[in-house]
Amino acid sequence: MNIRSVLVICSLLTLPLAALAAEEEAEDDPLEGNVKLGYLATTGNTETSSLNTSFEARYVVGQWHHEATASAINASENKVTTAEAYEAGWKTGWDFTDRDFIFGRLNWRKDRFGGFDTQFSQTVGYGRRIIDTDVHTLNGELGFGARQSKDQLGVSQDETIATGALNYTWKFSDTSEFGQTLRVEAGSENTFSESVTSITARLVGALNLVASYTIRNNSDVPIGTEKTDTRSAISLEYAF
Repeated sequence: MNIRSVLVICSLLTLPLAALAAEEEAEDDPLEGNVKLGYLATTGNTETSSLNTSFEARYVVGQWHHEATASAINASENKVTTAEAYEAGWKTGWDFTDRDFIFGRLNWRKDRFGGFDTQFSQTVGYGRRIIDTDVHTLNGELGFGARQSKDQLGVSQDETIATGALNYTWKFSDTSEFGQTLRVEAGSENTFSESVTSITARLVGALNLVASYTIRNNSDVPIGTEKTDTRSAISLEYAF
């Protein structure tokens, strides 16, 4: 069984869980999230295929909020893999005012064709809900921690990092929204940055169409490796 089959099966297995959560949802349900799945294949003179899938869940109880994320992408051309990447993260935060919170985060990334094979960071910090209205939201975060990395040549790096993030959402209609996320992990050996731009439009019920564009950059990579990677994706999203 190839990697695309495994990813499709994993994505499909999460859908019943999301549906069950949606059926049990109450007005004050502390659990919300989404499952995304996108797939494209071409045949003929060139055979290509690409798959992107992700899962996000947020659980809020009182002043505590927990977030879990996971994603995977795979692409091939003429049966040769050209992209393969995975990411998983966990964040726990505690609100000490209506707008201010502290948090701890774990984030793991693996990219078979990127400058770094793996990057694992552990950070703590402070966040603030700068704008919080029905139409616009803007959250900012500052933190510090550590990161362990291994590049494609097998060279390891252990360093202290400072982190910053901005997360903006604009609900420009009852069924559509624009999102922009910026994230930076700055260390003495390498600075990782990521920008994710997305537009989400509701199709029917809890089913949405999501178009996104991601830019990732590592400031210091092995010779012969590009510093910047970009990803364009169109996915179906089931929100619960």
